[in-house]
Amino acid sequence: MHKKIGILGGLSPESTVTYYEYITRKYTERFGDYSYPEVIIYSVTFQNYVNWGDSGEWNKITEDMVKVARALERAGADFGIIATNTMHLVFDEVQASVRIPFLHIADATAEAIKARGSSKVGLLGTKFTMTKPFYRERLAAKGISVVVPDAPDMDEVNRVIYEELVRGRLLDSSRKKFVEVISRLGEMGADGVILGCTEIPLLVSQTDSPLTLFDTTSIHAQKALDVAVSGRYPDCGK
Repeated sequence: MHKKIGILGGLSPESTVTYYEYITRKYTERFGDYSYPEVIIYSVTFQNYVNWGDSGEWNKITEDMVKVARALERAGADFGIIATNTMHLVFDEVQASVRIPFLHIADATAEAIKARGSSKVGLLGTKFTMTKPFYRERLAAKGISVVVPDAPDMDEVNRVIYEELVRGRLLDSSRKKFVEVISRLGEMGADGVILGCTEIPLLVSQTDSPLTLFDTTSIHAQKALDVAVSGRYPDCGK
């Protein structure tokens, strides 16, 4: 039997759907049948997290995510994933609250970056992800350096995520802007770019970009599928 996957979702619904579809469809594509792993999804109320993040109440975010992680564990999940990049800011606290392992999105992304031979990458995501050290430090520990956009580009990337992508709005004008930002990251020395918000791949794909793109949604979902099928967990202290 495959290991049962617990998904902490709803942050946003767009990415949660993508995780579920990726895991189930990739399994069938790989194995030819429909015996994909069981998946338990706990979809939180996204507005709470927007409000808490804007007001700096990360303690409330942590408390709610711990509650959800424990609920997934009680529901029978063998391991968990957090279906968003930004909320990995409190990953360590969530992991410490449960007995089951959670798979860190930046660890899976680092594996993909190293496999491509890259060592300096750009990072796109919410302003929290781009400015706070939790993501960059996790990658730096694995020998990967990170550059981020300048302040105006950062503001625009953050605006598009919250005003468009999490609502399922995909605009050509925003796609063009993201491609311009990606090109500027290349001018800063990046040989690849992390799509460090799980909604960005809905807007931008490899065919749009002059640089290699690392789609954190598919990378993380693929890691979850691999673990569920193999039963082998990465080292996460559990």
